[in-house]
Amino acid sequence: MDGMTTPGAVIDDAVAYAQAIEDAVRASAAYYEGGTSALDDDAYDRLVRSIAAWEEGHPDQVLPDSPTGKVAGGAVEGDVPHTRAMLSLDNVFSAEEFTAWTASLARRVGHDVTRFSVEPKLDGLAIAARYTHGRLTRLITRGDGTAGEDVSHAIGTVEGLPAELTEPVTVEVRGEVLMTTAQFEHANEVRTAHGGAPFANPRNAAAGTLRARDRAYTVPMTFFGYGLLPLDDTGPALAALLEESAHSDLMLRAGAYGVHTTAATAVPGVTADTPEEVLARVAEIGALRASLPFGIDGIVVKADLAADQLAAGSGSRAPRWATAYKLPAVEKITRLLAVEWNVGRTGVIAPRAVLEPVRIDGSTITYATLHNPSDITRRDLRIGDHVMVHRAGDVIPRVEAPVAHLRTGDEQPVVFPEVCPRCGSDIDTGEQRWRCVNGRDCHLVASLSYAAGRDQLDIEGLGHTRIVQLVEAALVADLADLFTLTREQLLGLDRMGETSTDNLLAAIATARNRPLSRVLCALGVRGTGRSMSRRIARYFATMDHLRAADAEAIRQVEGIGTEKAPSIVAELAALAPLIDKLAAAGVNMTEPGATPPAPPRPEGAEGADPGGDAGDGDAGDGEEAQAAAGPLAGMTVVVTGAMTGALEKLSRNQMNELIERAGGRSSSSVSKKTSLVVAGEGAGSKRAKAETLGVRLAGPDEFAALVADHLETAPGAQPAA
Repeated sequence: MDGMTTPGAVIDDAVAYAQAIEDAVRASAAYYEGGTSALDDDAYDRLVRSIAAWEEGHPDQVLPDSPTGKVAGGAVEGDVPHTRAMLSLDNVFSAEEFTAWTASLARRVGHDVTRFSVEPKLDGLAIAARYTHGRLTRLITRGDGTAGEDVSHAIGTVEGLPAELTEPVTVEVRGEVLMTTAQFEHANEVRTAHGGAPFANPRNAAAGTLRARDRAYTVPMTFFGYGLLPLDDTGPALAALLEESAHSDLMLRAGAYGVHTTAATAVPGVTADTPEEVLARVAEIGALRASLPFGIDGIVVKADLAADQLAAGSGSRAPRWATAYKLPAVEKITRLLAVEWNVGRTGVIAPRAVLEPVRIDGSTITYATLHNPSDITRRDLRIGDHVMVHRAGDVIPRVEAPVAHLRTGDEQPVVFPEVCPRCGSDIDTGEQRWRCVNGRDCHLVASLSYAAGRDQLDIEGLGHTRIVQLVEAALVADLADLFTLTREQLLGLDRMGETSTDNLLAAIATARNRPLSRVLCALGVRGTGRSMSRRIARYFATMDHLRAADAEAIRQVEGIGTEKAPSIVAELAALAPLIDKLAAAGVNMTEPGATPPAPPRPEGAEGADPGGDAGDGDAGDGEEAQAAAGPLAGMTVVVTGAMTGALEKLSRNQMNELIERAGGRSSSSVSKKTSLVVAGEGAGSKRAKAETLGVRLAGPDEFAALVADHLETAPGAQPAA
């Protein structure tokens, strides 16, 4: 092309630099919009590197259109809430697990899914890119799924994420920022040239580079879009179109807007009509993995149609209509020396492989998960086997399979326990995960240590060592026994003086009055945690209402699906004797400020909703009544900085509980929707943002006075002055 800068050539002056930028912008637009660029990927990368090299020597002459972006130096903003939760993905690791997932998906939507989208799972950092009238205005990391970090300073440095779309639309593009192999090598060259240590891998390089501010150099990254959704001010017609479109159609639209997707790669996203076609595509992508210029760690499979996605819904962590079929991570062969059987705090008996130590991806692996007994049987694992080990999901070492052709004949079968390896009781083998019939009472020390923790009953002075003493002295056989301990019993223990005894009894007495949400969490109901326990407690208000609920009623709680609800009902039934014993010991079984849901109207009664879900309207009424009960009703509250006075000893989790009990909604980020920011000592960017947005600010003392009626029930709270 006439006047075009030679890719990779050294740029000598400002004229050549301007020409190089023009060439790069033209090539990028042509490549991402129509795939007709005169430059291949390598040539484009070399051209951009030449631009970056010239900019490093002439930082005062950087042009605004440069693909490497502006010299960093913008103000830091606080957390940015996502308009819609930015969830992770659940994983499957085999054809069998994938088939099981498709069966589960079919149960959720009520029919076999007949169209899937299949795309490579890119090994990078998930971000949301917001476009206003076609112009890129904000970049946000995934963060905790509800709010992410503002990394808008990186606008202009991410190839494939155009500064302006081909149409002036207001949308959010979601996708993955990563470094290609070439970009990674170049990044380490530049980084080491500036005295820094080399990045460990491309993903870390991308994550560190995306967040970096005020560096003396810039290095390019690449974006691949995998989602397109409306924003609050997207036009109604376009918003409806985006909500109703199939995923594959959304990706076509994203590409037409000029956003980089996998369509131009060797592993473009495709649709498949059956699970068998999906598995065939998985094999194809896996075979191409080594030759790709960027890292992938699996294949993402989604229900393609919007109606199927809506029917399947999402959990608190991941959508139920999508999964990641994970490809094997770095693998090595070692020897299986033994299998240990460990009992968890809920009584689950989990096998663990003891391995001949092996180095995998920089770590020495000695133990690996075996998941459950059926996993051992299915893989035909034997003691002494040479086994293939990899880091499942790139995190947990996992025994994949025996290397059968290396067997010598000396290998021995794995011996499964006939009784609980911890207490000698019978084993419930009715499910894939075996469990001691004593449940959480089997590993009583672990169960009690969890229950006494700060975010559960918060019993100060009741640590692991003291619990071991109580159990070995036969003073405590379950959680309820803690609340019947006497002064004489405690004084009879080693190293228990009068002061420590009185302090522990006082702490136990305080724990007796914890809210129902804390009691539920302490019970360790499988499938729940701190936030779920709070939601359940706020919804039902009392333990009696909760225990009277069936699976359909429990399913009305946000985040509880059709599969989890029956499990919770069964767990509560199994825990009934312990719950009765706790209540008899005076342990609180109510949630302060919560109102029980109204009973469902009888079918055919006046005002009933024929054909609707029973309890939906009542659940909403109950929740509204609860939310309207406190001084923070309808308010979104953010806490930042160190609390003082009456709030000094409250953890963030305890502050969030306090906010919710007072009728508010806790949040970790400041936005226009924030009602109040509680700013303590050392409050920084969140306070500054609140001031900029005109959000009401309150100090710890003012906030303590505002919620005084609810503060006395907050664990760790000090009496107000």
